[in-house]
Amino acid sequence: MIGWKQAEHIEHKEEKEKLANKMAERVKEGEIIGFGSGTTSYLTTLAIGKKVKEEGLHIKAIPTSDVIENLCKELEIPVTSLEQETPDWCFDGADEVDNQGNMIKGMGAAMFREKLNMVNSKENYILIDSSKRVDRLGEKHPIPIECEKRAANYVLEKVKGLGAKKLEWRYQEEEIPGQRTRKIQTKFITDNGNYILHAWFGEIPSSLEKDLKQIVGVIETGLFIGYPIHIIQ
Repeated sequence: MIGWKQAEHIEHKEEKEKLANKMAERVKEGEIIGFGSGTTSYLTTLAIGKKVKEEGLHIKAIPTSDVIENLCKELEIPVTSLEQETPDWCFDGADEVDNQGNMIKGMGAAMFREKLNMVNSKENYILIDSSKRVDRLGEKHPIPIECEKRAANYVLEKVKGLGAKKLEWRYQEEEIPGQRTRKIQTKFITDNGNYILHAWFGEIPSSLEKDLKQIVGVIETGLFIGYPIHIIQ
């Protein structure tokens, strides 16, 4: 989890805190809210937790990552799930947003649960600081693709066939205990137990999200094209 010390070093923190406070103002008694992932959502969760405590509000959260779920529990915000409830509205951040409102999300590897919240919610609010605006998707970030472990090699070849210019697996550092603790690089594992493939494309056609989803083994992609959202900035 992002701790208080780490939270102090969040990029564009002041801008993100303003967005977080703006989102917290809209929280009302009895609402079921979809909580996004990432640094902006982390700060928003803190702001909502403060308001809930100060005003004695009763809400429920549907979090999109284990980190945010644990934070909600620390803040004593009851957690529920899409199996039990439907969100009144959701908030989340984004990695890139173009002029048409299309997005790349999921550099935090939570896009599957983020997209589930989005399609189930009545309203979706995307909080972005000035660094997230782009003229063309893919300017700053690859498309993260979550895939089932056993399908990893197949998915990589199929994504390459769709015109990807560069492909890399996301890695994480693990400590191996022993007489001398050492660190090794292993493929990153999502909260859902899957791998993340980062794909760079020169151009991103409007059909790419659907094309990627048709590959057997792809769980979800970080492309969000044509979703109904309200941009908050």
